[in-house]
Amino acid sequence: MSYSVGQVAGFAGVTVRTLHHYDDIGLLVPGERSHAGHRRYNEADLDRLQQILFYRELGFPLEEVAALLDDPDADPREHLRRQHELLTARIEKLRKMAEAVEHAMEARKMGINLTPEERFEVFGDNDPEQYAEETERRWGNTEAYAESQRRAATYTKEDWQRMQAEAADWSERYIALLAAGEPATGEGAMDLAEEHRQHIGSWYYECGYEMHQCLAEMYVADERFTAFYDSMRPGFAEHLRAAIVANAARHSS
Repeated sequence: MSYSVGQVAGFAGVTVRTLHHYDDIGLLVPGERSHAGHRRYNEADLDRLQQILFYRELGFPLEEVAALLDDPDADPREHLRRQHELLTARIEKLRKMAEAVEHAMEARKMGINLTPEERFEVFGDNDPEQYAEETERRWGNTEAYAESQRRAATYTKEDWQRMQAEAADWSERYIALLAAGEPATGEGAMDLAEEHRQHIGSWYYECGYEMHQCLAEMYVADERFTAFYDSMRPGFAEHLRAAIVANAARHSS
């Protein structure tokens, strides 16, 4: 059974002009001709066309495609194996590109306007958009969320680095306080809790004592927050919660 050039163009998704060109350069010469001299493609021609289109999709120049297909030492199974390897690599590359685009979309949503190099420099392996969708779902209709979005949109790489440096310094001092066995109701712990509240107010949104206590409860109710703090020192999250509550009570009296 053979097919006309129009039929082949239709089910292969190429133009008639492309098939004519492949014929002219000897890349795909139809195996048959009609009595009127028109091109007719048989099953072997269609197999070769499929291989051509595989390699073309992967960006191979026509000259290289011809060399690969006309290699006398290559068999059909070798072509399929090579195509499978190349397509698998292409799929992985596209998957990574899709992930990068998704991250860029989330960064825009969060208002983090950094270049890729700056993002890796600032955040490293920590993905700042990891919980962006959940955050928007839970607090997207609040003024605090809107304010944090507005502020984040204005921050530069240096701003993010300064913010992280402040947070790291605070964490080190709190860990030292824990190591010294200071109680959560002590002046040192309450002072650090107050500093924690002011850090949020300086960088993200106005954080009153009532809101700060809500955050404190979340630190022990949500295992992800508990894991974050306790990874620095066991018991960190619960101690901080108690210090925040004590600090709020201190300022309400």
